[in-house]
Amino acid sequence: MAQVVLERLTKVFPGPGGESIRAVDNLSLVVEDKELLVLVGPSGCGKTTTLRLISGLEEPTAGTISINGQVVNQLPPKDRDIALVFQNHALYPHMSAYENMAFGLRLRHYPKAEIERRVKDTSQILDLNACLDRRPAALSGGQRQRVALGRAIVRQPKLFLLDEPLSNLDTQTRLQMRNEIARLHARLGSTMIYVTHDQIEALTLGHRVAVMEAGVIQQVAAPVDLYQHPANRFVAGFIGSPPMNFFEGTVLGKRDALVFQEAARAGVTESIPITVQMDNVSMPALRGYVGKQVVFGIRPEDIACSPSQSNTAPGRTLEAVVEIVQPLGSETYLHLAGHAGSFVARVPATDHFDVSQRLSFLFDMRHAHFFDPATERTIV
Repeated sequence: MAQVVLERLTKVFPGPGGESIRAVDNLSLVVEDKELLVLVGPSGCGKTTTLRLISGLEEPTAGTISINGQVVNQLPPKDRDIALVFQNHALYPHMSAYENMAFGLRLRHYPKAEIERRVKDTSQILDLNACLDRRPAALSGGQRQRVALGRAIVRQPKLFLLDEPLSNLDTQTRLQMRNEIARLHARLGSTMIYVTHDQIEALTLGHRVAVMEAGVIQQVAAPVDLYQHPANRFVAGFIGSPPMNFFEGTVLGKRDALVFQEAARAGVTESIPITVQMDNVSMPALRGYVGKQVVFGIRPEDIACSPSQSNTAPGRTLEAVVEIVQPLGSETYLHLAGHAGSFVARVPATDHFDVSQRLSFLFDMRHAHFFDPATERTIV
């Protein structure tokens, strides 16, 4: 298979007004042999451009691309031994599934018996045996995507690059194909770089996930580490559904404790700013921020509905009004009216709530996050 090393990779495009657009900005990344690494980020963050640079479809402005220790900047795409699967299936409509899968091998003048063996082996892996004689118009979306994957697999390349291959599929088929790709990677033991804007897809597929924003990798880590220990506010807000709640305010010292007090909002008199006491784990890192502004972040599952007269956690409860109730079957999302804006709590589906109902909530400060408002880097 292949190890991929990107060193200080940069790609600059000319803008419509003559300005320079840095689609990829000084990016360094190592993808280990047999790893499935996911590049995730919002539209326009540079993830697809990165994939095209690796494949040779774009030339880098600066930096190097190495595959198995060989710098491939000057190699044409056909000589890099890479298979690229696109968002669009890009199947030949006049060819059967078998012919689409075999086409690349025929162009490379493989023996007929070898083509037959590879296509049949791959169709067995992808459960396409019953579809090989059908043209793309007679295939479902999931089957067409399997054929596109099969066309890449039969080549037995060193490296697979997958550019949002599931984004055109319906939800159920997408979930099925996500499982297929995970099983396929385990079976082939291949190196894969997978691009998606769907953070749930990234977390469920990737051995490691690289989060990109504005052409820069913000953090590379295992999915659980990304979720529990985000490097900055962007990663914290992007990873997780619903996203993390953020509150802007100040760290105050009260006796032996530290307290976060939400910033007062001009013109707002109906609601009381959030004031919560820090957890002991957070206090050492935040002592240098006493009297300074910070951003407090907490995930929806760490906000629990508590009895209105609860005395179990003084300084860590607040009251809020329910704006929207979103039942999802296994759980319910409550959108709550806060002092400076709404926030979300994830609560059990068995509990019943009404719009405009006033409730008391408990923040689990053991799982609180704090960010520097200037750098947006994580404090704790």
